[in-house]
Amino acid sequence: WASLIPNQFVIQNAGNMGVVSAGVGWSYGCRRQWETALLAGFIPRHQSDCAKMTMTLKQNYMPWRIALGDRWHFEPLRFGLYVNTVFGEQFWGEQPHRYPANYYGFSTRYRLNVCLGSQLHFLIPSGRNRSAFERVGLFYEVSTCDLYFRSKVLGGNLSWSDILGLSLGIALQL
Repeated sequence: WASLIPNQFVIQNAGNMGVVSAGVGWSYGCRRQWETALLAGFIPRHQSDCAKMTMTLKQNYMPWRIALGDRWHFEPLRFGLYVNTVFGEQFWGEQPHRYPANYYGFSTRYRLNVCLGSQLHFLIPSGRNRSAFERVGLFYEVSTCDLYFRSKVLGGNLSWSDILGLSLGIALQL
């Protein structure tokens, strides 16, 4: 049962999941090479009537780690897949009946995303001055979603900068 208790707190900026997202995560595997996170995000009112909330389920894999001294570790490859949703009546999982059959071949509510990045960890020394956290991880990711990638592949006039996004984050490990 102890493995069901989250062992990290994650905050991320951007990544097709809102201006800011925060949530809990689980780091596991023999080398902690797997991470699963559940994040809630916020999209401010910009060109729409109201602000929106998002929810993301994310899975990361880091195949190797490089020690940079006693307290620093670098994970040069961080690969992830995640599904996110935006809450709101204007987003739908199944095509509404007001459109002809198969008019849209995709849901506007759910997006599948893929990301690549790196992460740098600092191990907090044990002792009286140590907080509740064992280590702090700083990461970046370059990501895209299924719809953007599909548009690029099917010959849309999109540049790579149109479909790729950069996100930054911090993971506080218990």
